[in-house]
Amino acid sequence: MASADEGPPAGPGPLPAADPRGAVRLGDDAVAVIAGDGTVIGWTRGAEALLGYAAAEMVGRSAALLLAGAPDTRRTSAIAARSREGSGWSGQIALRGRDDRLIDVDVRVSASFLVAGREGFLVSGRERTPQWTVDGSVLEGFLTRSPVGMAVLDPELRYIWLNDTLEQFGGVPREQRLGRRPADVLPGLLAAPLERLMRQVLASGVPVTDYEYLGWSWSDPNRRRAYSSSFFPLADAEENRIGIGYMVLDVTDRWNARRLLALVNEAGASIGSTLDVQRTAQELADFAVPRFADFVFVDLLETPLGRDRPDTPLSGPGMQVGRPPMRRMGMSSVREGCPEAVVQIGERVEFVPPPHDVHLLFDGDPVLLPMLDPDSHTWAVEHPARAARIREFGLHSLISVPMRARDTVLGLTTFMRSQNPVPFDEDDVAPARELVARAAVCVDNARRYTREHTAALVLQESLLPHTLRGGTALDVASSYLPADAKVGVGGDWFDVIPLSGARVGLVIGDVVGHGISAAATMGRLRTAVQTLADMDLAPDELLARLDDLVMRLSEEEPAGGKADRGGTTVLGATCLYAVYDPASRCCTMARAGHPPPVIVTPQGAVSFPDLPLGPPLGLGGLPFESLEVELPEGSLLGLYTDGLIEGPEKDVEQGKVRLGRAISREGLPLEELCEAVVKELLPVPQPDDIALLLARTHALRPDRLVSWEVPLDPAAVGATRNKVARQLEAWGLDELTMTTELIVSELVTNAIRYASGPVRLRLLLQSVLTCEVSDASSTTPRLRHARTTDEGGRGLFLVAQLARRWGTRYTHRGKIIWAEQGLPSSSPPPPPVPTVGSPPVSPSPPGSSG
Repeated sequence: MASADEGPPAGPGPLPAADPRGAVRLGDDAVAVIAGDGTVIGWTRGAEALLGYAAAEMVGRSAALLLAGAPDTRRTSAIAARSREGSGWSGQIALRGRDDRLIDVDVRVSASFLVAGREGFLVSGRERTPQWTVDGSVLEGFLTRSPVGMAVLDPELRYIWLNDTLEQFGGVPREQRLGRRPADVLPGLLAAPLERLMRQVLASGVPVTDYEYLGWSWSDPNRRRAYSSSFFPLADAEENRIGIGYMVLDVTDRWNARRLLALVNEAGASIGSTLDVQRTAQELADFAVPRFADFVFVDLLETPLGRDRPDTPLSGPGMQVGRPPMRRMGMSSVREGCPEAVVQIGERVEFVPPPHDVHLLFDGDPVLLPMLDPDSHTWAVEHPARAARIREFGLHSLISVPMRARDTVLGLTTFMRSQNPVPFDEDDVAPARELVARAAVCVDNARRYTREHTAALVLQESLLPHTLRGGTALDVASSYLPADAKVGVGGDWFDVIPLSGARVGLVIGDVVGHGISAAATMGRLRTAVQTLADMDLAPDELLARLDDLVMRLSEEEPAGGKADRGGTTVLGATCLYAVYDPASRCCTMARAGHPPPVIVTPQGAVSFPDLPLGPPLGLGGLPFESLEVELPEGSLLGLYTDGLIEGPEKDVEQGKVRLGRAISREGLPLEELCEAVVKELLPVPQPDDIALLLARTHALRPDRLVSWEVPLDPAAVGATRNKVARQLEAWGLDELTMTTELIVSELVTNAIRYASGPVRLRLLLQSVLTCEVSDASSTTPRLRHARTTDEGGRGLFLVAQLARRWGTRYTHRGKIIWAEQGLPSSSPPPPPVPTVGSPPVSPSPPGSSG
């Protein structure tokens, strides 16, 4: 703010703030300081912007120069006196700008104060903006052309005014409404509730808002519309009720959307309750009658087609060329027995609404025929029988919707009305489309289920393993012979599962019963065993876990399982699980109601180990026991199901004798021996399927196994790492030295730091390089993601990144953490060399799983 002296005016303190008596808003207002004699002593940029005068032009001059007219001394004196009293003043003053423009300004004058010893007043102003006023013509146009229908009725409910929109809604001219009641000009069923609400509002004075109802207009009597109305009382200056205001809004679109949503939600609970194609089609027809139509029929293609095959020849005896061969699968009518139908359920049909053809099913939108004319050429000539039924039963409107789902053409659904006089219109196409789309998905689900259920008989064999991998520990072969086709698919299964530390798991089982249920359970059990075996569970513990699973599966079976699912309800299963360790040549096994394995030594001796017989899976609550057997290298281990030894005479002991004799023959490769045994014992089809799994054992060569005791001292990690490096050099695996040293360093360090002794490191070389660190602790190691600020916690994460796979298995002495690495493709087989810096390796080193 400039001044006539040296700068801004100074005073005893800050300028007065706004107060209730004389508030001054500075902000963007034009502000000036005027002395008691009318001289301008302060001028702001806001004042310059409003009036065009710079501070140098105004400071020191009289403020009266800014007035648009002659100064009013009496008014000026009154304003000054009011401000000196501390009240301030506000009002409107006309000013003249530098460009001679007249400006109406809202002015506020503060209470007086001292400025450099002189009396001063702070004056702020803002250009007055004109307020928009509504004249009669604008208000009349607003009321008349509003998209909301409006009317005013007198206390006798007679129209005295209405706008153009309400006139259009009702279809009754304004001249015919004025002076009359709604009951005189609107349908009786529609007017009665409206007049009742109006009288209620007049009597109580309480408005009624958003009252929705369905109606129709005289201008369009065949189309149902939805309206939302509000009623409020009108009163004069003395609050006497002199009439009622009436507002109407067309909410047909909102009502249709709400109806569609409700219809689709209700359809979801009524359509598709079963996986049966015909039942689903009938549910669609039953749901739509009479909610939506008076007569509905669902025609499905005998063979659903892909939408990319519209030119498939579709003709045959009694069929019109180009019309798709379909079959009536569902039908419903408001008339008992569906007398309108030309074709009955289960019969072939070729109906497509004229003049459409097969392309309607593939690419067409729903067909809407608001008015049916049975005398037209398309009906009378192409569909004479249907034209006669249309005429006889008064079928007057039609919607046909192609039924498609997942790019598959399924058929056609047709809705017709007869007793309902309102014809279908565009608003009905969307509900019809949604109903058919919902049903189409259900029909396609049912069709797919039927197809897959049939295919399951063929796919059952694919549930069995096609490739058996025994690694370097075992040579394996298998044979599976399905039961007689009349009995159905069975539940025999087997598997070979590679485990850590060069060990191999062997499993064979038999689900009780036959049919799709037994096959499905077989697949579940095989998957469960693979998962449990990957956890390195002992055989007896694995069977206990599997027993719990079979119990749950049996509890899930419905009471009518056999009738409903076409198979036998699963009551249980038998199983034998064995783990062979080539390092110790020990085989640990346990069984649950299954026949014991057969063992043939390299010398040809046959035996059936005295393996404790556990209960079949599914009984629960009973323990399983395991047995450990040492197998000489080259031994033959045979696992089988009971169908192989029972034979026609059902003598199990005699069957075991025959099996031992057949399996001990010499000179045959393992695959040929497996097939020969099955063929010899079961020359003809049997009522039970059988499975045979043979495994010839190998022992891990001493030069491929090395182990060291590790002292519980962090300083021992470096020495252990050096031993590993020298051993890898001796094996010719220099490429793996760095990663193996890192893995060993992390695993050994963790064992020393967090576990208890003794700690032992073991390296095994077979098809992969395995590093094992054993300790006496049973604490489970945990892989975690360390934060950037953490000093540790990355050991197992590093191991997981370097190794092909890693894990933990538990023994009766503690646990073993292992990590496997793939061998370089260029690595030659390691020569038989002595281990570096280690004592001779015992057949069962401390910490091994056995």
